[in-house]
Amino acid sequence: MEGELHNFVKVWLSILVSLCYCYSIGKITPKGFARLFSILPIICLFLLLPLNLNSVILSGTTGFIIARLANFKLLLFAFDKGPLSTDPSISLPRFLALASLPIKIQANPPQKRPRKTKKSIAIKVLVLSMFVRVFYYSDHLCPKVVSFLYCVHSYFVIERTLDLFAVLARALLVVELEPYLSTSLQDFWGTRWNLPETSVLRTAVYELTHGVATCAVGPRWAQVPAVLGTFLVSALMHELTFYYMGRAKPTWEITWFLLLHGVCVVAEVGLEKAVKGRWRLPRLISTVLTVGFVMVTSYWVLLPPLVRYQVDVRAFEEYAAVGEFFKKSIFDP
Repeated sequence: MEGELHNFVKVWLSILVSLCYCYSIGKITPKGFARLFSILPIICLFLLLPLNLNSVILSGTTGFIIARLANFKLLLFAFDKGPLSTDPSISLPRFLALASLPIKIQANPPQKRPRKTKKSIAIKVLVLSMFVRVFYYSDHLCPKVVSFLYCVHSYFVIERTLDLFAVLARALLVVELEPYLSTSLQDFWGTRWNLPETSVLRTAVYELTHGVATCAVGPRWAQVPAVLGTFLVSALMHELTFYYMGRAKPTWEITWFLLLHGVCVVAEVGLEKAVKGRWRLPRLISTVLTVGFVMVTSYWVLLPPLVRYQVDVRAFEEYAAVGEFFKKSIFDP
């Protein structure tokens, strides 16, 4: 674990140095293809850096932040768009934070986190700790129960990771991540789940595809290829992250999972247009149906590759290794 942490530090020092270079390029190079060619080596480097890490947690997290989010932000930055835009100019610390953390700036951020939200986080951390403990006895539980618990555990891990980055970001600048509640698949994917990536994909993929599709098929049908194209790009980025974690040839379940949800979002939009607000499900029912659909399809399509790559086994081994490392560092220096 000590060697892996050493590699992790080297990788992130390389990332910060690379982002400082990109910030300087933005000051001296005009937007457009000239800036794109200047930062293209950094984009390629960011695709390779997570391969220097063997840990499921560290390689997966680094791959998500750098190969997916940072690279899309840099592509937008090349044309002076997105959160790293030079108009208006931003400071270097803000540039580094926005480029290297999965954060989204709020227009009117709250001065203090509500007490209810703090309690919610504390409860989820407690639940996550209980899951870790339960998995030590997984050999004595029904496999289907273990699989279900693993799905819930994976959701909590992702959500807590995003919250952790939000806390780090608030120490540097006023940013906030929004909560995750959804009454429809559009709400889930568009405004509730993983908002930093959603925001970047909306600018980098959806809007570009929608503009091209409007010229090709007209405004009435332009949303269909725009939505499906966005989900396809997101799927390929997820496949890349899973490759960093498992180092195995993709089997494309993740792609089918996200394309399925993309088709369902398109169908949902079409149904809303058809009823034109004349009929709407109660909020409680729509929330249960949405979350239920996400959980069932995740269990059906998304979980098998995680189990096949033994991500769960390796992750819990890493939890134990990290705990042992800090225990020795604190109590046996």
